[in-house]
Amino acid sequence: MMETVEVKGDSMRARDAYRLRPVVLDVVIPVHNEEHVLAASVQTVRAVLQEQFPYPFRITIADSGSTDGTLSVARTLATALPEVRLHVMNRKGRGLALKQAWLSSDALVLAYMDVDLSTDLSAVFPLVAPLLSGHSDLAIGSRLARGARVVRGTKREFISRSYNFILHRTLRARFSDAQCGFKAIRGDVAHALLPLVQDEAWFFDTELLVLAQWCRLRIHEVPVDWYDDPDSRVQIASTARDDLQGVWRLRHSRPALRPELDELRESLGRLGVQDFQSDQLPAELPAS
Repeated sequence: MMETVEVKGDSMRARDAYRLRPVVLDVVIPVHNEEHVLAASVQTVRAVLQEQFPYPFRITIADSGSTDGTLSVARTLATALPEVRLHVMNRKGRGLALKQAWLSSDALVLAYMDVDLSTDLSAVFPLVAPLLSGHSDLAIGSRLARGARVVRGTKREFISRSYNFILHRTLRARFSDAQCGFKAIRGDVAHALLPLVQDEAWFFDTELLVLAQWCRLRIHEVPVDWYDDPDSRVQIASTARDDLQGVWRLRHSRPALRPELDELRESLGRLGVQDFQSDQLPAELPAS
């Protein structure tokens, strides 16, 4: 649910004038009980976009069932800053919040980043530029690509590499980092692809990328500088269990998804030679 925040006087007129402009980039920040960092993070993202991004942008705070003061902070930000809006879900689910916020957006390019801002924001424009140019359909920050610089503990490094290895072996994933909280997608692609994504929690990212690959969408990777957040709320054991269950579900659901994937691929113009039946191809290539 998109929440309307009451603003009066000159502030209302300034906000309304800004929000009437077509939005090129909508950056979603999913939150759940993040009152202690939300204001600083939103202000930081806004300052970087104002300095580095030359087109109209929006920052959407996507709250999923917070029970602390997060909503109060978010409402204050949405009142004071014309670029900020608030999307409220009444139940917890990071993937759910992202999905609903993206589906409700009219922006040309949709992005998201985790509220801890572990990814260096200098990568924002390299992330979205291939989508604006039409070069790619999705873009992901990668901590495992050549050129990335990562500061994190040995345990998290091992878990991340192991998980991506599992994806490569079981789902034939061709992307290097499924879990980095720094991604973008073209708006038209998101509205076509998101209805197929079922997960509402942390596996959302992986499912989105795997389905995109199955549809032969173009995924661009950006090496990022990434610093581990010591206050991360991710529960490693339960998240790993849920991720493995998600991998099993995806692997066994592909045959049932094939008709929808084929239809989506055709609608987005991503057909290739491998999509035609052998009897539709000439027996021999014409002589040159």
